[in-house]
Amino acid sequence: MQSLIGTGVALVTPFKQDFSVDTEALKSIVNFSVDGGIEYLVVLGTTAENATLSPEEKELVIRTVIEANNGALPLVLGVGGNNTLKVVEELKTRDLSAFAAVLSVSPYYNKPTQEGIYQHFKAVAEASPIPVILYNVPGRTASNMLPSTVIRLANDFENVVAIKEAAGDLVQAMQLLKNKPKDFLVISGDDLIALPMVLAGGAGVISVIGQGFPKEFSEMIRLGLNRKVDEAFKTQYLLADCIDMIFEQGNPAGIKQVFLSLVISENTVRLPLVKVDDSLATRIDEFVKKINKQG
Repeated sequence: MQSLIGTGVALVTPFKQDFSVDTEALKSIVNFSVDGGIEYLVVLGTTAENATLSPEEKELVIRTVIEANNGALPLVLGVGGNNTLKVVEELKTRDLSAFAAVLSVSPYYNKPTQEGIYQHFKAVAEASPIPVILYNVPGRTASNMLPSTVIRLANDFENVVAIKEAAGDLVQAMQLLKNKPKDFLVISGDDLIALPMVLAGGAGVISVIGQGFPKEFSEMIRLGLNRKVDEAFKTQYLLADCIDMIFEQGNPAGIKQVFLSLVISENTVRLPLVKVDDSLATRIDEFVKKINKQG
């Protein structure tokens, strides 16, 4: 899965002020990412406010991204949940021909055991006609998929090709990197530690901030993959403050404020999320202006 090496971005779903899906803004965001050097796009992940979209809106988002991308970059589709049978049904019935892989989150809320997580992804792997990227994000799911479970899945199923590891734990990431099968990819799900994970042997990142600063962030990851450490960390420290800011009051409220500052889309989010406050909006706007001035 060479197409998954480098920087992928977890696309937002932009909304108009009336909370409807803004397809023109979504096309602009896709084009901005493509032109900025991003390697692949992730559709309908957590950052897309997937949980608040109707089935019809999800189809609209998928169609819009496919149309805007026009074959330029590989696409990954988020297909996950805490009802295994529902996830399996979607994998069996959805047309996945436009996608290189699916990204499937570890079941949230139910808090399954490690065996439960394994059995869930066993069912996912057996149902999916395309490669599967596991997604471990304990801060959202309330359970941590341990490296031993990940390695077991990677060894048992050929189509389990990667993990988006977002536990924020470099030690856990290094355990994965040390014990993984040769061609299995460990992809960072945390923007702030993406570069250290790459330097430890990771394959790249599925990023939030990367869609706001695609040129800078994707180049940083490429520099890391090419072991140009000093140059890569120069960009890491340039973006570090904004990485903190975009998550300070929740995702994707922060990155949507970046897009407002870039005059690409509104900063509208759907409840239970709310916009960032005026103080944070001002700080993000000032950062965006500073980066644009330097560029």
